[in-house]
Amino acid sequence: MKVAEKIKELREQLNNHNYNYYVLDNATISDFDFDRTLKELEKLEKENPVFFDSNSPTQRVGGTVTKNFNTIIHKNRMYSLDNSYSKEDLFDWEKRVEKVLGTSELEFTCELKFDGASINLTYENGQFIKAVTRGDGFQGDEVTNNIKTIRSIPLIIKEEFVSNFEMRGEIVLPIDGFIKMNEERILNGEEVYRNPRNTASGSLKLQDSGEVAKRPLDCLLYQVVTEERKYKTHFESLENARKAGFKVPKTITLAKSIDAVFDFVNYWDAKRHDLPYETDGIVIKVNNLQQQEELGYTAKAPRWAIAYKFKAAQVSTILNEITYQVGRTGAITPVANLDPVQLAGTTVKRASLHNADQIERLDIREKDTVFVEKGGEIIPKIIAVDHTKRPENSAPTMYATKCPECDTVLVRTEGDAKHYCPNEFGCAPQITGRIQHYISRKAMDIDGLGGETVDLLRKEGLIQNYADLYDLNVAQIIPLERMAEKSAQNMIAGIEKSKEIPFEKVLFALGIRFVGETVAKKLAKYFKSIDRIMTATFEELIKADEIGDRIAQSILDFSSDLGNIQLINRLKSYGLQLEVSAAVLENQTEILQGQIFVVSGVFYQMSRNELKKAIEDNGGKVSSSISKKTNFIVAGDNMGPSKLTKAQDLGISIISEQDFIYKIS
Repeated sequence: MKVAEKIKELREQLNNHNYNYYVLDNATISDFDFDRTLKELEKLEKENPVFFDSNSPTQRVGGTVTKNFNTIIHKNRMYSLDNSYSKEDLFDWEKRVEKVLGTSELEFTCELKFDGASINLTYENGQFIKAVTRGDGFQGDEVTNNIKTIRSIPLIIKEEFVSNFEMRGEIVLPIDGFIKMNEERILNGEEVYRNPRNTASGSLKLQDSGEVAKRPLDCLLYQVVTEERKYKTHFESLENARKAGFKVPKTITLAKSIDAVFDFVNYWDAKRHDLPYETDGIVIKVNNLQQQEELGYTAKAPRWAIAYKFKAAQVSTILNEITYQVGRTGAITPVANLDPVQLAGTTVKRASLHNADQIERLDIREKDTVFVEKGGEIIPKIIAVDHTKRPENSAPTMYATKCPECDTVLVRTEGDAKHYCPNEFGCAPQITGRIQHYISRKAMDIDGLGGETVDLLRKEGLIQNYADLYDLNVAQIIPLERMAEKSAQNMIAGIEKSKEIPFEKVLFALGIRFVGETVAKKLAKYFKSIDRIMTATFEELIKADEIGDRIAQSILDFSSDLGNIQLINRLKSYGLQLEVSAAVLENQTEILQGQIFVVSGVFYQMSRNELKKAIEDNGGKVSSSISKKTNFIVAGDNMGPSKLTKAQDLGISIISEQDFIYKIS
């Protein structure tokens, strides 16, 4: 047999054995024979490097060292999920879905929500290409070499599937594997890991993939993302993904109603502790893929899916002291300092008290015995007080009246839940917090500069605001603690590169109150430049999409402050992108200004996302549901009959995909 044929045969054998053992849980070869076959393949590949294949089974053993993980922008955004905690929440979600689709004929998939680290796997022509962490949903870190060591992830697709696609899943650490890892650490005198989820997540960022290979990580897949229209339902796509070699949980179930969904919820709420993995809830999805497209997304989450969270773990402990934190906007957050207590796998010492109203409503006092819960099993919060254990000399909590950092008298405007420190430019946490927000990944994404360094630079008197960053030089930074010449050079290079960041991200980075990522994009798209935003009137501001009274007033307050005006002028002088670039403007028009479109059906010349982008690029607005305000419906094949009827009843113009293309040509 020729060498090339032998190598191919051994690879196919090992891939099949991996699939049978790690996906089907059905070993078809002994460990000894598997290792012997793998060594035979390794020898042949070493002797014949011309046949190297990055997706060979021999590449799963690790050994590659990654010093820096590249940041990769997701081709398709990885959204968060809206959460629900009751049957009523699910009924409300079902009604919203029915309203948008105009039908009550729905089918759902129910899936266990495994607690791990989200991952996005890219495949082209049946070959594994890369793996990227979720990150902030828009971009993540490439961890391809580490992911290759997880044997339940196929590097080559077993049989015909879709050609080019992304596979979304969760990297998990089985409970048994986690326990064994900790037993080994105890024997070695090392500190134990706290919980499987954090350990799985941390494993993905280990520099040595050989170390990752030693950990019993697994990958459970839950979504196929592709532009190919081969399958009609989510369930069908996952069934075929399983046949192609992916480890898709067999617990996924079809449900014809919300009542059936709740049967699934109730069953697994009782049985979840018998699972080999940690799970914190159920994910419910509209099964029909075309209906998913019709429903679309909000700014943060898909409308076609929702997570039902199991009741969070609770413990009781003593609240020793209430202290106050100052955020970058000056918002004051009261914090409960607790006797340390174990909760959902972590030691909790502090919990948020949110605001003065919650303290008053629950009558929370120092030295109380309180019940602590992890909200969504992530952020600890106090949910109740055990009044039967309250000390006799207990006194009601008097909320802080002055800033704990700068002693400025706190203010609280009508209708606002929080107190604020108004000393914007003289309060240390606000100064540091604004700069930390400015350099963060979602904003200016400045490499080589972290939160601790920002605080150090401020304390050394080198910066007092984010504009000061652009006056820094290497000579100023090298003398600082834990700074070397290379680190200083990287920091200055990162600051310089931030001048290329597009306008909408710069606008978000400025830290204007209530102007988050989505609002910043809307403002940038509508006004095109910081000058137009800063000089806009209240009436002009609220004309922009999704800009209400509160946001408009916040922008006016920011724009009228002399200190902010000076900061913006300095940023201009440094060459930052404070207007939409010419390249972006070149592809935008006002042809559809003021017109509202609903996109419905299956299209062939443009994808649904391309259609929506074209509408927005030409000044129009995309809506998910039909109303009296809708101007046009762009209708493709298989448009829902109820939508068609509603459009005809309201007298809304229905145009084809080709009509739309002519309209913007």
